[in-house]
Amino acid sequence: MTTPTLDGLKVAILVADGFEQVELTEPRKALDAAGADTQIVSPQDGSVRGWNHHDPADTFEVDVGLPHARPEDFDALLLPGGVVNPDALRIDARAVAFVRGFVDADKPIAAICHGPWTLIEAKGVEGRQMTSWPSLHSDLRNAGADWVDEPVVVDGALLTSRKPDDIPLFNGEMVKLFAQSRDAKAATAP
Repeated sequence: MTTPTLDGLKVAILVADGFEQVELTEPRKALDAAGADTQIVSPQDGSVRGWNHHDPADTFEVDVGLPHARPEDFDALLLPGGVVNPDALRIDARAVAFVRGFVDADKPIAAICHGPWTLIEAKGVEGRQMTSWPSLHSDLRNAGADWVDEPVVVDGALLTSRKPDDIPLFNGEMVKLFAQSRDAKAATAP
């Protein structure tokens, strides 16, 4: 089977300090390899720091500061997890509004681990079948989602996954979802 190409697709990766590093780096590699233009968007200027579980890890340059990022400038959104990162994003009104822009436009969103916390605040989970890190199941159910313990769940334009061990499946489904969305958009363009 051929890997779909994402040439011309612009993907925002929304993070603050404390994201699970592998949940940014591995999906970003898969997106870049498929031809997407990935950009780190953050409420912080300069750089953000990843974590390897409970230990600080590498820093990454922020491509677009959140005050300058607009959902309409991107085709898709990636929300890495970790605990600290989405906890910071879900209380940042600008981050919630940014995510809400993707939800409202029905643009594809891929969220892993604790990433769905920000989706809850952006009112993007009600009526959706989703998965996440197990400790979020009550939060998601209370927000109206149908939580299931599966490695990867696709519900329309929303893709969710549980943890770093699921990244290979997550990456494959993410590239496929983003390509389908791009192709559907191209088919309806005048």
